Amino acid sequence: MKEQKMSEWKDMEKLKMHSPDFTGENIRKLAELFPDCVTESRDNKGRVKRAVDFDLLRQELSSTLVEGPQERYRLDWPGKREALLTANAPIAKTLRPCREESVDFDTTENLFIEGDNLDALKLLQETYLGKVKMIYIDPPYNTGKDFIYRDRFAKSVDDYLLDSGQEDEEGNRLVANTESNGRFHSDWLSMMYPRLKLARNLLRDDGVIFVSIDDNEVANLRKLCDEIFGEENCLGVIIWKKKTNGNNMGYIPPVHDYFLCYAKLAADNCLLGFPLTKDFIKKNYQNPDNDPRGPWTTSDLSANHKGPYFPIKNPLTGKVHYPPEGRYWVFGEDEVKKRIRDGRIIFGKTGKASPVQKKFLSERNSIRKKAESWWDSHGMNEDGTKELAELLTTKVFDHPKPSLTIKHLCNIVTQNDDLILDFFAGTATTAHAAMKLNAEDGGNRKYIMVQLPEPCDEKSEAYKAGYKTIAEIGKERIRRAAAKIKEEHPDWNGDTGFRVLKVDSSNFKDIYYSPDAIKQTQLELLRDHIKDDRTPEDLLFQVLLDWGVDLSLPITKEIIAGMEVFFVDDNALAACFEKTGTGKPGITEDFVKELAKREPLRVVFRDQGFRDDSVKINVEQIFKVLSPHTEVKTI
Repeated sequence: MKEQKMSEWKDMEKLKMHSPDFTGENIRKLAELFPDCVTESRDNKGRVKRAVDFDLLRQELSSTLVEGPQERYRLDWPGKREALLTANAPIAKTLRPCREESVDFDTTENLFIEGDNLDALKLLQETYLGKVKMIYIDPPYNTGKDFIYRDRFAKSVDDYLLDSGQEDEEGNRLVANTESNGRFHSDWLSMMYPRLKLARNLLRDDGVIFVSIDDNEVANLRKLCDEIFGEENCLGVIIWKKKTNGNNMGYIPPVHDYFLCYAKLAADNCLLGFPLTKDFIKKNYQNPDNDPRGPWTTSDLSANHKGPYFPIKNPLTGKVHYPPEGRYWVFGEDEVKKRIRDGRIIFGKTGKASPVQKKFLSERNSIRKKAESWWDSHGMNEDGTKELAELLTTKVFDHPKPSLTIKHLCNIVTQNDDLILDFFAGTATTAHAAMKLNAEDGGNRKYIMVQLPEPCDEKSEAYKAGYKTIAEIGKERIRRAAAKIKEEHPDWNGDTGFRVLKVDSSNFKDIYYSPDAIKQTQLELLRDHIKDDRTPEDLLFQVLLDWGVDLSLPITKEIIAGMEVFFVDDNALAACFEKTGTGKPGITEDFVKELAKREPLRVVFRDQGFRDDSVKINVEQIFKVLSPHTEVKTI
């Protein structure tokens, strides 16, 4: 009994016996907001402890470069501070809708964003902050033969607002990163750093990111993700067998890639695991003793963490059992005796083996099993190549990831209406995988694909087949994959559309961002600061971005008193961008009253749309009377 009490006492968490550690708590809170700013240092006794990297914290809160010479444990490379500045700098850009390339534009909840993913990630910050359950990316592997994005670093905030094209002298957005480049690894890290930092913001608290990589950069990527997401939020690494032989490449020919898996905040609910199949249940759960609690399997009664240590006596044979060397029982002595009486701890089928636990299928918290780190039956490169070639009737892309592989990643993380993001979308395998999984399990997962309109080589099969860019391949792949999935699942009525949005310069003229630069002779430019080639729907999506409204909400149009009005998600937003002098009556008080009767949550007008100044002055008062909860703005 004394031994039992001692073992149970050791298991209990010790009282701290001191006042709250506010410094430690503050560091913990900072780690949630800025995990890269928490590092290691030594106290006055030489012990390693968590500390704040104030230089990096200053940089996070500054729009200019901050220097700091202090030595610390961290990943560093030439250009890192500039890359951080790039992540934090604002841009004067927007997303323009493209109906003609979309499918089910007005009703779909899926997005395909065409443009630079760094710009896209910045534009999505307001709307999708903390809303993404899963991110999967397959970035350039930096093999010396592929391309990386060229970002302009060390630009001031004003420079970013006026010029964020980020192209080289020839207008190229992608550049070859050859091994002869003296900044071979540095340039790749500088490209990845701001994108991963921005991506982390978009994850839910239980969100997960998978980053695909091979041996070239896996070590650097692991350190980079440890810094951005926090080492404690690494959920593991999946080794994916991508081909059957390495074609004599290298001293040990590689046949695998890695999927690095990190959480926003590591917890049990981040990963769901694979749903248990009927075959798995049949193979692993039986009921040889006709236990009334149903089929069961066994699990170890010991663990390698310190716990209770005492003899367990088999009540039938009298044989005494101890935990294996270096291990301890997972239950205390009283609990073990109770479970033996209850038939939950048994001694093998013959009653002569070491004690094990009975685990009943009916008592599982989740009908899922954990995904393991070695994947050799989840699709290979050749499957992805064949799959895409069959969809597009010609081989247009080398070694795209198979949809089966990405579907399995989605399966262990997402369910129901979770949101999935892929900002290195390529041929849109992730969108294909999400639709397949929805059709199989009845889910309503939504996706956001982001892909640069990277030109196809004019000598390539893709170009000959009519695809000018990788983005075009991705969009066509979704269209054809959707048709095939509907054919294979005729009873499924899920969302197979996608809304195409293209990254472009702001809808506002440059003078809007720097009015102090205008000359007296240019005052006419201020009369209408919206660019002449922009449509009302262009303005609508800029408003959605600025207001942080979901970009996938349904959109309808109505004509009220001769004026075109957009309604987003019924009454979430009403917008009228008509302007005077175009044959339209202009925004009148009667029109405003009619709109206010709809009681929209938000309403926005174009400055140039009011019939006269008195109407503009009275708009807010009208809404205060007829719809006081409505937020009113103009552009």
